[in-house]
Amino acid sequence: MIEEYDLIILGGGPGGYVAAIRGAQLGMKVAVVEKEAIGGTCLHHGCIPSKAIIRSAEVLSLIQGSEAFGIKVAHIQPDFGAAVDRSQKVLSKLHRGVLHLMKKAQIQIISGRGKLLAADQRTQLHQIEVSGSDGIRVIKGKTIIIATGSRVRSLPNLPLDGSRIFSSDEALLRKNLPKSIVIVGGGAIGVEFAYIYSVYGVKVTIVEWAASLLPMEDAEVSNLLERSFKKRKIKVLTGQSITSFSDQEGVFDIELEDSSGKKSIISSEVILVAVGRAPNVEDIGLETLKIDCDDQTKTIKVGEQMQTNIERIYAIGDVTNRPALAHGAMAQGVYVSESLAGIVRAPLAMNAVPSAVYCHPQVASVGLTEDKAKAAGHQVKVGKFPLSANGKAIALGETEGFVKMVTDEKNNEILGAHIIGAEATELISEFVLALTLEATAAELKQTIHPHPTLSEAVMEAGGAILGEAIHS
Repeated sequence: MIEEYDLIILGGGPGGYVAAIRGAQLGMKVAVVEKEAIGGTCLHHGCIPSKAIIRSAEVLSLIQGSEAFGIKVAHIQPDFGAAVDRSQKVLSKLHRGVLHLMKKAQIQIISGRGKLLAADQRTQLHQIEVSGSDGIRVIKGKTIIIATGSRVRSLPNLPLDGSRIFSSDEALLRKNLPKSIVIVGGGAIGVEFAYIYSVYGVKVTIVEWAASLLPMEDAEVSNLLERSFKKRKIKVLTGQSITSFSDQEGVFDIELEDSSGKKSIISSEVILVAVGRAPNVEDIGLETLKIDCDDQTKTIKVGEQMQTNIERIYAIGDVTNRPALAHGAMAQGVYVSESLAGIVRAPLAMNAVPSAVYCHPQVASVGLTEDKAKAAGHQVKVGKFPLSANGKAIALGETEGFVKMVTDEKNNEILGAHIIGAEATELISEFVLALTLEATAAELKQTIHPHPTLSEAVMEAGGAILGEAIHS
């Protein structure tokens, strides 16, 4: 007998499992089809293990500089393999926790590869064919959410071998450190690994085709990050791309070319390819149902309610034409499940989805950059507060960075916020709330913050907009 559900979710990553849990909380009979492991890339190959390893790098960096805090440490013995092992323990603990939540919510987890079929003509229920270790089965659902996520993107001229030319997937499992590494891509993944490897003493070079690191971030933030990396002896080569490479007895000779056509050669023991992610849209039945996809990005087109062009089929997360961020996928999953249960909410505001990068210094942002706000026609006013003037940052020895607020000059409406520095990824949430509630710079400035805290820099940035910052 074919199983029937109120909601079937294709993919058990952060968007998928969160949508499933919320749907079950609201009384739906829910199934999740997952071909690997619940938690998806974020839990098993991305967000969680990388942040665990970054934490090890942060601890090592603190110990390396401990003399400035009055503590002398002799014979430091970093063990990168142990850091990798710890990251796997962290993700295993979280994986067990998610499985417990799924079981508690009575969600059916169906292992296998799912593929959309034509709807049942008699019942009009959507159908998914699942191919797993125990054969092929068909399940039916009133509503489908596609949450198949993404995978690492490769480059034609840099074929991945998983050993000396590898992606972030392999990097998170490598226990042996190379003497030198070229990281292709200066986005979030590239700069995070650059930080990790540099702390552990690897000679790091970043090659980025755009004009700056983190090219989607505010220009001032990107410029400061590049200066900070150079202080760490990370070589940053922007505006360049790799044209060819050759193996010279265990060391790669890599040819670069800049925008003017000028060529140069750099050498490295290994190459990490970190050029973004590609949506998992192949062989899941999109063509069968004629689900609209973007011709260029291959992502699924969705409206503001995350609906596709096919009734009762939604898509969330990396597989869509929305920003590929785990927390965005989670919010989308909750939104869709609540909508299906009749809960009326305003559509998710894309300008209130923050980005977070966990290198050192950390980078976080939400809303419009200064340049994009001007391009959108706003009369822009900018307020900036340096962490070098923040008491807690000075006490921590973390004075590098700033908090920058972009507002509309007419009414001080907050258009965007950009932070580089200690705990930027935590501080940004205050700006996300401000954007969501349409708060002004004056309201942030008037909000009493505990002292001494890094969060006071948020308050002071609001004051800077008004020309009323106290400590700068």
